[in-house]
Amino acid sequence: MKIFKNKLFLPFLFLFFSASSILPQGFLKTSGIKIVTDNGQDFLLRGIGLGGWLLPEGYMLQTSSFANAAWQFRQKIEALIGTTKADEFFNLYRANFVTKKDVQKIAEWGFNSIRLPMHFNLLTPQDTPFTYSEEGFATIDSLLQWCEESKIYLILDLHAAPGGQSKDNIADYNPAYPPLWEDAIAKQRTVDLWKTIATRYANKQWIGGYDLINETAYRFSPDNNQPLRDLFVSITSSIRAVDTNHIIFIEGNWYATDFNLLTPPWDNNMVYSFHKYWNATDYNSISYFNNLRNSTQRPLWLGESGENSNQWFTDVIKLMESYNIGWAWWTLKKVEGNNSLMYVKKPAEYDYLLKYWSGQATKPTVDYAVNALTKFAQSFNIDSCKPNSGVLDAMFRQVQSATTLPFSENSIPGIIYAANYDYGQNGFAYKDNDYQNTGNGSWNSGGQYRNDGVDIEKCTDNPSNGFDVGWINTGEYLNYTVNVAQTGTYNLALRVAANAAGGKILMRWDGQNLGSFIDVPSTGGWTTWQSLAVNNISLTQGKHIFSLNFYFGGFNVNHVKFDLAATSVENEVSTSRNFSLLQNYPNPFNPGTIISYQLPVNSFVILKVYDILGKEIAALVNEQQQAGRYSINFNTTNDNQLTTNTLPSGVYFYQLRAGNFVETKKLILMK
Repeated sequence: MKIFKNKLFLPFLFLFFSASSILPQGFLKTSGIKIVTDNGQDFLLRGIGLGGWLLPEGYMLQTSSFANAAWQFRQKIEALIGTTKADEFFNLYRANFVTKKDVQKIAEWGFNSIRLPMHFNLLTPQDTPFTYSEEGFATIDSLLQWCEESKIYLILDLHAAPGGQSKDNIADYNPAYPPLWEDAIAKQRTVDLWKTIATRYANKQWIGGYDLINETAYRFSPDNNQPLRDLFVSITSSIRAVDTNHIIFIEGNWYATDFNLLTPPWDNNMVYSFHKYWNATDYNSISYFNNLRNSTQRPLWLGESGENSNQWFTDVIKLMESYNIGWAWWTLKKVEGNNSLMYVKKPAEYDYLLKYWSGQATKPTVDYAVNALTKFAQSFNIDSCKPNSGVLDAMFRQVQSATTLPFSENSIPGIIYAANYDYGQNGFAYKDNDYQNTGNGSWNSGGQYRNDGVDIEKCTDNPSNGFDVGWINTGEYLNYTVNVAQTGTYNLALRVAANAAGGKILMRWDGQNLGSFIDVPSTGGWTTWQSLAVNNISLTQGKHIFSLNFYFGGFNVNHVKFDLAATSVENEVSTSRNFSLLQNYPNPFNPGTIISYQLPVNSFVILKVYDILGKEIAALVNEQQQAGRYSINFNTTNDNQLTTNTLPSGVYFYQLRAGNFVETKKLILMK
């Protein structure tokens, strides 16, 4: 499958973002409720988390059902290829996952910071307390050097503390060891680890700060956060003994949402960090945290967010930046991840390992497994990954603009694939009724190809780009920027599949109806495809917006094929001189709709709306008009248009009279 998204879109993306990524050097610090640079300039963190790199999580690697935690994933690999070869795999995995080129690209995209989720055992091995690994620190040193060269800040995040700060996979909790909050040695190890880190990086200006413990989730007894505060204070004291330069980031209990007893603040250079997932994008969703900022006079940082739709990303970042709250997104790379910055395509050999571990295949040989894991590690290299351009667009350009951009080269004559609608926000590039996950988990039924609300699934029809649009509902639509190579008359073939009849499609061209409603028949199943012909459509050369508008749902759409039928200039002139009354849009409608028509000559025009019994409902036009195209907005809430007080749901008719021309069309009001 070949698409043109990178060629069309990414150069503009880089140009747009790189202008905003020039940063001043110096330690970040707090000033009241703001984060500022050494010279006092306001600094809004725009970051990306490197989730899965030093702490692999099951859902990122598609191993959740049998190896959700990092230690379980290692255990599975060691059982296949042994400890020595497992060490070689993880070294290769880490070497490919994040490289200098990744950091350069992160800066080029417009990010000014990176949040590094660290596993304690990379720096101080599990079974050797208070001893430290130079190899582990060398990994951080390399990343910091790349950040310095690209002039972006590195925030160190202890994502997995000794013993585990929660009993979740994200803390790599292993029940063979006591949890952090029940083990005095684990607590002391955490304090000592942070002092060791701070000693090493105290004078490094491109270290943006220390995120002390990620997402504690523990019910303390009595039910308060005093043990969390006590450990935070101890860690802070150990850091300040060797490092007074860097910001301390403090996360609340219950996944960085509960800051009870974590006030008042105990350090002058301290930021409260909260996390936000799967909830609303309005002010009420952050009011608790904003009140925390106001009462403590300390800055806020959204230290982790993501795992949602592109529109949710846009709305959350808009919300954060409107209240001067910096953010760090989650995450850079995931296996087949449409909502991460990069999509990692899993090798077929690794997929076989997944089947084996799931009990669906026989055990592979050691050589096969080593080869599969080697290819898997290499698949994380940036040169093998596909940037999710729609995610990047949503996080940066769409925060500033509601305009759309072409996703692919939609050339006419040619095929316009349904899944290749434009980049942009819901309501502009597309309209989907369920476009984000705010807690119900049902926002997208397809989950393929792109990360908008549009429900896209894999498609086996021929031809296709590998995907079709399904789960269609009334009122949804898709917009495409298209380029017509030649003015002429075209025949269209709309490729659909439906399990039952009843759906309707309305095509539009630059905001005007392109013909009338197309009835979608039953084709015999969701994957039984049929072409619906729409002939003799006149199109002009150049760039246009083509739209597919859906009603009543219950069908899938693969593509629309445009074939040039005729290029007669005489026919074009004749067509342009005809009277025409177009189908209103939208239809059904509530409360307003647009009625468009064309006059080839100056005419006295009467445009009225009638009920099903022929009673006049509204007089929209009653005047002499010049030749040309007209669009009238009929709104059922406009008392100046209606001749009746109320207008119930039902079928109505509108009629155009212009000279000897008379035409009537049906419209449907649905309240």
